[in-house]
Amino acid sequence: MARVDVIMPQMGESIAEGTVSRWLKNVGDAVKRDEAILEISTDKVDAEIPSPAAGVLAEIKVEEGQTVEVQTVIAVIETDGAAAAVAGGVAETAVAEVERKEAPATAAVPAPPPPAPPPGDGKEAPATAAVPAPPPPPTPAPPPGDGKGGVAESAEGRLRRRSTPLVRRIAAEHNVDIARIEGTGYAGRVTKRDILAHIEGGTRSVAPAAAPAAAAAPATPPAAVEHPTVEPWPGDEVVPMSRIRKLTADHMVVSRRVSAHVTSFYEVDYSRIAQLRQETRKEYDERGTKLTFLAFIIKAVADNLRKHRIVNSSASGDNIIYRRPINIGVAVALDWGLIVPVLKNADELSLLGIAKRVADLAERARTKRLSPDEVQHGTFTITNPGVFGSYAGAPIINQPQVAILGVGSIEKRPKVITLDDGQDVIAIRTMGLLSLSYDHRIVDGADADRFMADLKRDLEQFSEAAV
Repeated sequence: MARVDVIMPQMGESIAEGTVSRWLKNVGDAVKRDEAILEISTDKVDAEIPSPAAGVLAEIKVEEGQTVEVQTVIAVIETDGAAAAVAGGVAETAVAEVERKEAPATAAVPAPPPPAPPPGDGKEAPATAAVPAPPPPPTPAPPPGDGKGGVAESAEGRLRRRSTPLVRRIAAEHNVDIARIEGTGYAGRVTKRDILAHIEGGTRSVAPAAAPAAAAAPATPPAAVEHPTVEPWPGDEVVPMSRIRKLTADHMVVSRRVSAHVTSFYEVDYSRIAQLRQETRKEYDERGTKLTFLAFIIKAVADNLRKHRIVNSSASGDNIIYRRPINIGVAVALDWGLIVPVLKNADELSLLGIAKRVADLAERARTKRLSPDEVQHGTFTITNPGVFGSYAGAPIINQPQVAILGVGSIEKRPKVITLDDGQDVIAIRTMGLLSLSYDHRIVDGADADRFMADLKRDLEQFSEAAV
């Protein structure tokens, strides 16, 4: 018998740690090669991890709910020698496709290699695994008067700077110096939670390592983002939040504090779209795609984001970043939380392409097969609570975006319409409400209303040529 280690995989170049969400197998259970044995959660995706070899799950080293660094041994499988040789002791099956997809998007931002990686575990092809990893991005020189004549910052400062690309992007957008934040991640790295808490003024800051004693001391650190506790009553059931629920909770609290939320509501007559769907249903079914109202809405939103660039932007300190790509996130409700896969370059897709892409992303979100890149870099978000019957809502903005569209239930309702001869009549029309929550720091009411008015017009007069 041989023992094969199951490691915490690196689900993408910018991931430094993962949480064991649930073990799908127990100690003593027989497992097949590539059979899912546990679920893990990161700050980007949830995923099922397959067994690296066939055998018996002999030991579980990391319990459910624990967060560990990538490359940590989390379990041991007992198998025969031949299977162990094939497995190679490394569970790479689950991350191979993720690494291939994420490499182009992150190639310009070198990430630090994981601690003690096994051969061939880097982001390069196996043939180039022996090539030294590229150096980290250059760091600014220490401030004048540091007493070291411009010598590079301390090791602690470098570790804090060598955070994930996501953290560095958030820091750049908010003009935050990562080296001044005390990180809680591996080797003192600043995590996403650290940077968001710092932006909210709720985390500890550290002075530059070589700062003179006369430098101004950092302000007294306020409390981190906290959620009030409630005393359970006899008979109550207390269940710890999942990682995705904790992240959602923190993200929503931060968004409400950062953005000045305002919501506008528009009623839309979807009768023309309902007619187009009916006329093309058979054609789209033959192509293996269900044409939903949401696909029409995404298409109209993408077209209008080109014309209303402020709605497709982000606030960065005293600057406004007008995003070039139009990447629309679509919120997907899961049994264990909420995730927002992103439809990249939505303005370049046809209606059929949008329908297929949305269906694919939603299905892979529910089966935990999304790659980290597919939940990043959104510029605008759409949430569709109307599928559950909600008439309307005021959604919370998905940071660092400045607007989110809520889609209410679409159903037949009585509507007063004016005929060509000027006579008003009550007719049965397919109606629904759209709500736009926007950040009033940079999006004025007039900007939001012009966007919504154009969106309403395009939906009510949807071009048949686009179907």
